[in-house]
Amino acid sequence: MMPSSSETINASASGTWKLGDLTVNRLGFGSMRLTQSGAAFADGAPSDRDRALRVLRRAVELGVNHIDTAAFYFSPLRSANELINSALAPYADDLVITTKVGPGRDPSGAWVWATPEQLRGQVEENLRQLGREHLDVVNLRLSTSQASASVADHFGALADLREAGLVRHLGISNTSPEQLAEAHAIAPVVCVQNAYGVDSPAGDHAFLRDCGEQGIAFVPFFAIAGAGREEGSNCAQSEAVLTVARSHGATPAQVRLAWTLHQGPHVLAIPGTGNPDHLAQNVAAGALRLTADDLALLAR
Repeated sequence: MMPSSSETINASASGTWKLGDLTVNRLGFGSMRLTQSGAAFADGAPSDRDRALRVLRRAVELGVNHIDTAAFYFSPLRSANELINSALAPYADDLVITTKVGPGRDPSGAWVWATPEQLRGQVEENLRQLGREHLDVVNLRLSTSQASASVADHFGALADLREAGLVRHLGISNTSPEQLAEAHAIAPVVCVQNAYGVDSPAGDHAFLRDCGEQGIAFVPFFAIAGAGREEGSNCAQSEAVLTVARSHGATPAQVRLAWTLHQGPHVLAIPGTGNPDHLAQNVAAGALRLTADDLALLAR
């Protein structure tokens, strides 16, 4: 059962993992949904700035020490990186901020993809916005059209920035096992960020297990939203998820997060929200322990 709603559950209940030499609680926070109301990257109303700042500060109060962001997380009036800087700087020593480069958005909001030579500018943009001297972890985010492309030139450029001291650790996102192997031959990879959840196909589960065998963190995005992706978790929940949720007095989102964390000690979670109540529920999911029967039901 979930702990009483009167209890304050800390993110440390989810356990810890190391991103390189940086220890993080496995239940983290994703900043994508902070910048506007409704679906991410849509033409929605800007978020309430004061509320977004409160969510970030409350996340840290609840023990979250791993925040995922990107310079391209912005709406016409809000920037996720600026909100993080305003809410949390000067940063706690144990706070790990992970960002990603590759995609970018011009002033009109149109998407562009960086060449290897342009990645330094994207890294420096994140440094300026976050007010950091170096970035803790930078993921090379790949596009769907790059599913079978070589990553050597782009990842090599990031490896050079790591050697220069601008970046501490590297990861790769929206990637394949072959691309991970290619990147890992160039420089150490501390994490893989891919779409993943209870509805994922068998090949995704195998990739997750392979990352664990290599000691690489697997950091799913859309673990709650599933097929809803940027739209959020608006799709109907499976009967299995609803059954498990009822048995634990939990929400379907909490079950999805708990299931994700049950996939291995190397699996992290970075659910995002602009709602303080949802934040507390997400953090509490780190304390939800699913039974063998729960996991078997969800596996079907």
